[in-house]
Amino acid sequence: MLLPLVTVYLACLFIALRFGTGSKEVFYCGTTHANEWITSTLLMTFLENMCVAYNRNSNIYGYNVKTILTKCTLYIVPMLNPDGVNLVNGSLNFNSNAYTYARYIARKYPDIPFPSGWKANINGVDLNLQFPAGWENAKKIKYSQGYTSPSPMNYVGSAPLTEPEAQALYNFTLSHNFRIMITYHTQGKEIYWQFQNYNPPNSLRIGQQLAKSSGYTLSKTPYNSSFAGYKDWFIQNYNRPGYTIEAGLGTNPLPISQFDEIYNDNLGILVLSALL
Repeated sequence: MLLPLVTVYLACLFIALRFGTGSKEVFYCGTTHANEWITSTLLMTFLENMCVAYNRNSNIYGYNVKTILTKCTLYIVPMLNPDGVNLVNGSLNFNSNAYTYARYIARKYPDIPFPSGWKANINGVDLNLQFPAGWENAKKIKYSQGYTSPSPMNYVGSAPLTEPEAQALYNFTLSHNFRIMITYHTQGKEIYWQFQNYNPPNSLRIGQQLAKSSGYTLSKTPYNSSFAGYKDWFIQNYNRPGYTIEAGLGTNPLPISQFDEIYNDNLGILVLSALL
């Protein structure tokens, strides 16, 4: 049976799933940004299909799942930003204080659709600008763009790690020994693999193979988005391969009609990142 192989962790505001018994720890994170929720569906579908293949002793992407899971332990945080997702998807009570506050913030940014344009957590802080990896540079850039207080996107917060979701992810990472990390975003069909001058061993080689398997472009992170992200901190702190995957193409939130294409494009990334 499957259940003894899967462990559920409650880590502050998110759920983490552990799958496998191997010594190599691999980490996948989804939905850092609220209107990129389709990445949670991607990761949960991947886990479901891995479970089915495990029970059938069959393959995924040409590799036997039981063999993968004796070599690796996969950790998955499907949704880092559940409160933001509830806002975007209309699940948040319109009479709640959280919704009222978000609506108040959004009125300052009339060019950003509400709630569909919301990327931040429910406090109006961008969780991918919360990590101690060039945070002051990120602050300078985003302040120059007009994001100086809580907003639907691009506000860095008053300091690194002020938000409970970012704190939980930071501490969760420190408590493990991840050899490689994949954080999922949308959109653009790109793979970002570097942080500043850090070039972890095998990072380029692995990135090239992930790009080949998906058809995505392996790219350097654009300068204005190249600081204070989770991937940036992971690379800086561990000097190990870390990747931001920008799945799909279009305007966020991507329609669910894109899901099959996104899953097929990313299946190789999800499997190979555990093996390379």
